[in-house]
Amino acid sequence: MSPTPIPDTALLTRLRADLAAAAYTVDGVDTALGPVAAGALHREQRLPADLATRGSSEPVAVLVRLLALGFPVAWDDADRALPTLRADGAAALGLARAEGADLRATCDLRPYAADGDQWWVASDLSEIATGAPLAETHVLGIGNASTTLAEWTIRRPARRALDIGVGSAVQSLHLAAHCQDIVGTDLSARALAFARFNAALNGLDIHLREGSLLDPVAGERFDLVVSNPPFVITPRSGDVPRYEYRDGGLVGDGVVEALVREVGAHLEPGGVAQFLGNWEIRRGAQWRERWREWLAGSALDAWVIQRDVQDPAEYAELWARDAGARSGAGPTSFEHLYAAWLADFADRDVEGIGFGIVTLQCPSIDRESWVELDEVAGPVAPGVGHAIDAGLRARTALAEGGPAYLLETAWTVAPDVTEERHSVPGAPDPAVILARQGAGLRRVIQLDTVTAGLLGVCDGTLTARAGLDAISHLLDTDPEQTAAGALPALSALVRDGFLR
Repeated sequence: MSPTPIPDTALLTRLRADLAAAAYTVDGVDTALGPVAAGALHREQRLPADLATRGSSEPVAVLVRLLALGFPVAWDDADRALPTLRADGAAALGLARAEGADLRATCDLRPYAADGDQWWVASDLSEIATGAPLAETHVLGIGNASTTLAEWTIRRPARRALDIGVGSAVQSLHLAAHCQDIVGTDLSARALAFARFNAALNGLDIHLREGSLLDPVAGERFDLVVSNPPFVITPRSGDVPRYEYRDGGLVGDGVVEALVREVGAHLEPGGVAQFLGNWEIRRGAQWRERWREWLAGSALDAWVIQRDVQDPAEYAELWARDAGARSGAGPTSFEHLYAAWLADFADRDVEGIGFGIVTLQCPSIDRESWVELDEVAGPVAPGVGHAIDAGLRARTALAEGGPAYLLETAWTVAPDVTEERHSVPGAPDPAVILARQGAGLRRVIQLDTVTAGLLGVCDGTLTARAGLDAISHLLDTDPEQTAAGALPALSALVRDGFLR
């Protein structure tokens, strides 16, 4: 593999200036390519972007071809696209090398943006640039998993944050916007080198440490822990490649289990850990059973959201193809890897593999912890991390305040909530009443007459108890029984952000 890039401060200052001047940004690249080619490039298909930039000497087009598509570009074109760094400077940084009269990239460098911030992320060349399967030490850039975790992460101000499995430092870039001190750990020395380069390129200070998961931070505590860990369930047979970015070296879902069992010792009171994960669903068992086993005795609040379930064949197909395996014979062929995955799952009687987002919290006061094992399979709204933060706060307040908190608070219906009523033709009353969320997790909750009436009067002026008393009077029911019957639905409306 190529050497990792060199974080030379003076040269990086020139590189930043040139990338910005060339509009080598997310918006600039999308504009230069057009929506079809830009969308294809996001899906790791380079032909449309190749066609859109072929023959162009515009700086942004040259940089796309060099740094994102992996094509050689003329040395003179590179000099014009990087007028202060120049092609020689790109080579001195370890971003590219001379190839005759051309310059060819030795790593991938892409623009990345979120929440008004603009960055650049260097990583190893992708399969579309090399045309070959990935090396086992490959360092990923901006992928679906990293952007998913970033989207779901809460963004509270924090004093100390930890990025486990820092990789190319995508999560740390986000953390820098709201955290004072960031520590990143990774077992891969190559990943740490890319993280160090990306931190310097983007003007960030990240304390990087080599080691497995939480080992490098023994005895330390943090306000926020995030991790896109090597959670892929990989067969342990000797001839299956071990990709550092996805294989944590443990049997089955052991990496996720280890994080669940160990991260609590590294959280400050009120501290939160969030990470992605896969978990095995054994034949005849439910996915929640595995999570209850892992969480037993942890004393942590837990909100686990399962987003998807794949059967063993679907999972094997996904990950056997992930690193560029081709059809044919031999230990690295797609068919061989596919069979190894199926045999591994059969050996442990696995019939499904869950994927989701895990949020754990260390209670800030002495109380019983709460656990919610949830399923959210459909699309969610952009900025869902804000909804996770609000949901975490709501669940914590319910755990600490109990029924009295629910009943004595004056709630207001969230502005994204709408109500639907479905009636049988000719019937005087609706058969089904639904409350629907337009933002956040986009939940839908079925209401009965009492909770629909309560939702209708929650404008911040009456407590829930006062509203339920009024509804009880109209229905001629016992007020205490009405309030007690409404508590489960009221709790759900508060937990999921229908009421604020």
